[in-house]
Amino acid sequence: MDLPKSSERSPVSKVDVTVGEAGDSTDFNEVLPLSSRVVQEAKLKRLLDLRLMPMMILIFLLNYIDRIAPSAARLQGLETDLRLSDVQYEAILSLVYALYCPAQIPSNAVSSCLAQPSLYIGTCVVIWGLTSLLTGITHNFIGIALCRLFIGLPESAFYPGAVYLLSRWYTKKELSFRAAILYFGLLISNAFGSLIAAGILAHMDGVRGIRAWRWLFYIEGAITIAIGFLAMWILPDYPHNNRWMTATQRRLAQRRIAEDAGEADEDTDKESFWQGMKLALRDPKTYILAMLSFSQLVGLSFINFFPTLTASLGFDTTVTLLMAAPPWIWAAIVCCLNAWSADRTGERFFHVSFWIWGTMIGYIISLSTSSVGARYVSLFLMASGFAGFSMVLVWTSNAIPRPPAKRAAAIGIVNGFGNLGPLVGSFVWKADWGPDYRQSMIIALVSLFISTCFAGVMRWILIGDNRRISEEESKWLHGPDRERVEEAARLEGISFEQAVVKRRGFRYLY
Repeated sequence: MDLPKSSERSPVSKVDVTVGEAGDSTDFNEVLPLSSRVVQEAKLKRLLDLRLMPMMILIFLLNYIDRIAPSAARLQGLETDLRLSDVQYEAILSLVYALYCPAQIPSNAVSSCLAQPSLYIGTCVVIWGLTSLLTGITHNFIGIALCRLFIGLPESAFYPGAVYLLSRWYTKKELSFRAAILYFGLLISNAFGSLIAAGILAHMDGVRGIRAWRWLFYIEGAITIAIGFLAMWILPDYPHNNRWMTATQRRLAQRRIAEDAGEADEDTDKESFWQGMKLALRDPKTYILAMLSFSQLVGLSFINFFPTLTASLGFDTTVTLLMAAPPWIWAAIVCCLNAWSADRTGERFFHVSFWIWGTMIGYIISLSTSSVGARYVSLFLMASGFAGFSMVLVWTSNAIPRPPAKRAAAIGIVNGFGNLGPLVGSFVWKADWGPDYRQSMIIALVSLFISTCFAGVMRWILIGDNRRISEEESKWLHGPDRERVEEAARLEGISFEQAVVKRRGFRYLY
């Protein structure tokens, strides 16, 4: 496979930083040896990894703890106390996605236009924490339905916004592993979410006359609000304006991304988000990736019913919630290993599809036997499918990289449409199909097979695109593309001709 070569650097690198901060009037136009550049770049990535990644993981963990809270609360009387029918319970699970999915595209529009996405994301976290907390005071279907409906609005800002923010700081050979670490928060939340729920539901029932499932929402909501305020201070903004970096670090951050693609990672004056939206909608790759995401999430929609599936093994509530944790710990580990391998090799199709095939095998095992041991092993295989899904938005960022406005729109479209999958999946896992859920598993199995077909089509298209790039590279030197190459040359301190040579090393990852 022809991997991108744009990240290769010459032995001498020129740091072109002319904009200083208050009290920093140093002219940084100096020639640095490669060893000094490597040290500075390692320091920059370490700073980002220590501030950006832990906070993103923590927010994602809280996001999905909240998402699975109704499933855990169901085991301790939520349905009975609120007098919910099976259809109403399925409805409150799906209502999250009613606003969550369509709001992701305008949310990414807002995030990409704001100078300080840290404040935007942090504010959204506070709002969804408050909404989650208020879920605990509901007393009927209307109350909990409204809470679950409106919690999807602030939650829509996080995952696509987080992936877009990561793509503004990390090169494409670094992005897979960081996105997987981010998704690690989702997977491990299913483990810790079950453990936290087990502790609260086992020991908080009747405290101050309040039912345990209500305490679950109160505690998780309060923690989320606190983390939201902390995120406003810790999260970065963009490489050109981040407030807790030096001018040198900001310029180096811009140059890294420019070198990675052979052009500046900035939109021209003519490339607004809505122009990017038009470009994304005209690109067939957007629709293929959206269908890939949707079909995978229909097949992986068991996530919201995981405690229920574990309960079908025949154990009590506490043991069920404890047994639900290990499969997600396993999934989190393979998610990181899969992404590490994807970054090392530059390959995408098999890293997306291999674990989905494992989930399909898990479904087949569950359909084929009633053995408790075999069915518990199948839960590990099913959970590991998220290691493949975690690569979909990374693949979107790689396949639709420029201009940034188009990338932001494509990420919003793919994730927004894809998350209609869990909405559909809420009705696939019907209570009257339990406890074996054979019909549900067959539907999910077919959906996952379809997803691998879309992944294969995507790989075929990108191979063809790389072939055309080789044939038509000279056409890049006009209009907005030329402006970005010129900006990349300025950031790197090299000539326009040298920047053209670097850009000719770019290839899509498939």
